[in-house]
Amino acid sequence: MINVLIADNQFITCSGWKYILNRNIEYEAIDEVSDKTEMIKILQKRNYNFVIIDYTLFDFNNINELIFLQQKFDNVQWLIFSEDLNEELIKNLLLNSRNISILLKDCTEEEINTSLKEIQKGNRYICNHVSNIIFSNKSNFISQNKNKNILTITESEILKEISLGKTTKEIASNRHVSVHTIMTHRKNIFRKIEVNNVHEATKYAMRAGIVEMAEYYI
Repeated sequence: MINVLIADNQFITCSGWKYILNRNIEYEAIDEVSDKTEMIKILQKRNYNFVIIDYTLFDFNNINELIFLQQKFDNVQWLIFSEDLNEELIKNLLLNSRNISILLKDCTEEEINTSLKEIQKGNRYICNHVSNIIFSNKSNFISQNKNKNILTITESEILKEISLGKTTKEIASNRHVSVHTIMTHRKNIFRKIEVNNVHEATKYAMRAGIVEMAEYYI
């Protein structure tokens, strides 16, 4: 028996999901929330196995905020059920989260039923439409995934320190090396990950999992 949370502010969608869930799973409770604040509050109060959410209808600042929530409530299986998701957002979800499945609203009944079966087993499910988006640009997707491993251990550590706001002088002092050495590392890091400034480097570090959202906001 599982607890399900439907995070959506459209009555017809919530009603449809209740109908589908009644036919496909054995549950203890199905609850509804209509905004992000309400969702976070109820997740803190009650243990849910499964959250169905329309990301595009909630007031998230960016996709990293949702990824951070997935990491915070890491025992929950998340299903993104939205009208349309752009390719960059899909990439970030798949590369930086473990328990997030994706369905677009044009998927078939068979896909919806299959997704519920797979999610109950603890498996991630990606609908055919999203899979086509990924594999139509397979080379770019694989390239971004490989970029996670192009930095050396030292470079990854320095990128993390840069992303967390440490100055070049501070990093050099902590590592007992010269400022020039850190400047050289920084130049090499920016070249490898193809960014031009600290802001872009920080975004890369978050997407690659080098910096966790919780660390960044401490």
